[in-house]
Amino acid sequence: MKQDLEIDLLRAFMAVATHLNFTKAAQSVGRTQSAVSLKIKRLEQIVGRPLFDRDRQSVSITPTGETLKVFAKRILIANDTALSQIQQPDIEGRVRVGAPDDYATLVLPKILAMIAAEHPRLQIEVVCENTTDLLSMLDNRDLDIAIGVHTPDTVSGQIICHEPLHWVAAPGYTNDPDADLSLVLWPHDCASRVIAMDALKQTDRKWRVAYSTRSMRLIESALLNGPSLGVMEASCIPASLQIVDGKIGLPPLPDVAISIHSSEAAEPNTALVSKIILGNFGTNLRATARELLNR
Repeated sequence: MKQDLEIDLLRAFMAVATHLNFTKAAQSVGRTQSAVSLKIKRLEQIVGRPLFDRDRQSVSITPTGETLKVFAKRILIANDTALSQIQQPDIEGRVRVGAPDDYATLVLPKILAMIAAEHPRLQIEVVCENTTDLLSMLDNRDLDIAIGVHTPDTVSGQIICHEPLHWVAAPGYTNDPDADLSLVLWPHDCASRVIAMDALKQTDRKWRVAYSTRSMRLIESALLNGPSLGVMEASCIPASLQIVDGKIGLPPLPDVAISIHSSEAAEPNTALVSKIILGNFGTNLRATARELLNR
């Protein structure tokens, strides 16, 4: 007898397929690693084939898993859309969402378009600031939702995903080992800047900050018009720049953690928007990163 694909199992599957790491997948869905492993095992029993190849070092998705991933995404979107329309068909009001400039520019627009299509009477107001300021605004009730970027040792909120950091520069950049490194960075307290500073402390290179700005466009312009280095998340690197990891003798950078924050006593509208962002942010971010690799 045929068995149905259960929504809860598909959510766990998509989390693992997105992160290719059971620990990170469990964090993203708010479950334990063992619970997620059991859900994947149950789904594999229903499908009748392995969905992932696992060993102690890595997780990779099988061809069957890749096929299921296409349908799982459609099923989950249809399920969530149906419930939203049935349970809250006339939802309206305003939700204030804060995000750093890079993610507000590259990832949020697709999600906001989805929200607008499902809930045309719901107004979303977007504020672009760094994570520290966004969390302060959330505490002061000037925001309903904040998307934060955190260093590995300062993670808070509900984790959406982890993202690699890269050293970046203009295509014609050449490294002069005798010269001070010229850096173009996000402002103080931004996770990527903190990580870059910690990495530079492991080297003997001297450096100076030539530009400090929260504008992604200004960072791109400064890198293109001067012999400087920057640090960017994988999904935020413009096509005009190149990744220079391993080419200039600088240490590799750890991943940043991206999380979502909202009030514990969130209003229904805020809870709904948080759920939509949480369910789609990581997927859209990775699609953007893949576009970078394919350029």
